[in-house]
Amino acid sequence: MMKRRLMMVERIMYVDSKTPVNCIFTAKISGQLSEENFRLALDKIQQKHALLRVSIDEKTEQYPFFTEEKNITPIPLRIVQRQTEKDWLYESETEWFKLFNEDKKPLARLVWVKGKEASEILWVMPHCISDGTTGVTLMRELLQLLDNPSAELLPYEPFESVNDFLPSNFNATTKKFKARVYLMFAGFFFMLQAKSKKRNLGKNYALHRKLDPQTTTQITEKCKANGISVHALLCAAFMQAFREVQGEKAKGKVISPVDVRHFIPEIKQDHLFAFAPTVELSIKKGNHSVLDNAKEIKKDLFEKINKMEARELLWMGEQMHPIVERMISLLKSSNGGHDVTLSNMGKIDIPSDYQHFKLETIMSPTVAFPWLNSNTLVTSTYNRQMDFTFMSNEHFLPKEEAMKIKDKALELLITSV
Repeated sequence: MMKRRLMMVERIMYVDSKTPVNCIFTAKISGQLSEENFRLALDKIQQKHALLRVSIDEKTEQYPFFTEEKNITPIPLRIVQRQTEKDWLYESETEWFKLFNEDKKPLARLVWVKGKEASEILWVMPHCISDGTTGVTLMRELLQLLDNPSAELLPYEPFESVNDFLPSNFNATTKKFKARVYLMFAGFFFMLQAKSKKRNLGKNYALHRKLDPQTTTQITEKCKANGISVHALLCAAFMQAFREVQGEKAKGKVISPVDVRHFIPEIKQDHLFAFAPTVELSIKKGNHSVLDNAKEIKKDLFEKINKMEARELLWMGEQMHPIVERMISLLKSSNGGHDVTLSNMGKIDIPSDYQHFKLETIMSPTVAFPWLNSNTLVTSTYNRQMDFTFMSNEHFLPKEEAMKIKDKALELLITSV
């Protein structure tokens, strides 16, 4: 039976038992689906992934724990009738604020926006157990089982602590001294921070845009021709858009999460995991073109990823548990030094054609962070269509201003190549 303490980054994404931080992964399906097959599929998925059989215990010990429940209930399925093409976005925003706090209930639920010819399926999970790859995995497994309920999924052993990922030559004694120094400086840093009562009190929102295949191909082909990555171009375009719309208020920086599975192959592509190390990327001041900035960003990103020690980062994070609550408090009250957190999931690897239905498209995930700076952009590409979700809070970034930034960024993205 699984029982382990939440990792430091899981604790940050968990926040506390009264604050929902939910990720929503959405797929659009054409064809007929069976409610019975949904139930069968969800049962098999729950049996494969131990994190879908746990609850979070924050009362028994000093720090919260994942505890596997012997009599966990099945993953809930909520069915709503589909009225419009935008119903999925409304349901997504509704699910942002629903807590996972009921006894014996799993840390996941499913919403089926059911139509006669088309449906949307929404996976809903707390961010403390899921990243983008987790959402892709669960959607892929669900569609496989909806089409073929007799298919089998192989369970895997969950890790017990971050020590499972440390190399044999890891010198914990030396690293602990380094960790104590970091912890001491972090403690001083938080002591020096003036307590702020600023909070995000406005309404969270999500903007959505999907590019057509022709425009998406134009962007990817021109990126190849100019020796830059799509990710670098996205970063450059959105930072430039913030600068043109906000002027001096813009920071000229983005935070980009990186899939930890690139660094720790023991965490398989189909394993649920929430930790994503991040890199900070920036553009120079001055009249540099988006293309020139993208070239610099690609170089900077390559260098930072090559220097990243993901295993040590995981371990070091575990030494920071005493200051997690102060980290969360700062995130809730600080403007931050970046314009947006930009997560590019790239091409989504899920089959489109099934015997009984067709996967039409994937929407990039949505999430409503409780941070003061909750600006978040998620991009993905499926079926040759690049998709964008841009989330924030009216109090920090008014929706009208966010729409101008999104439109300007897409204009730069297309015209710069």
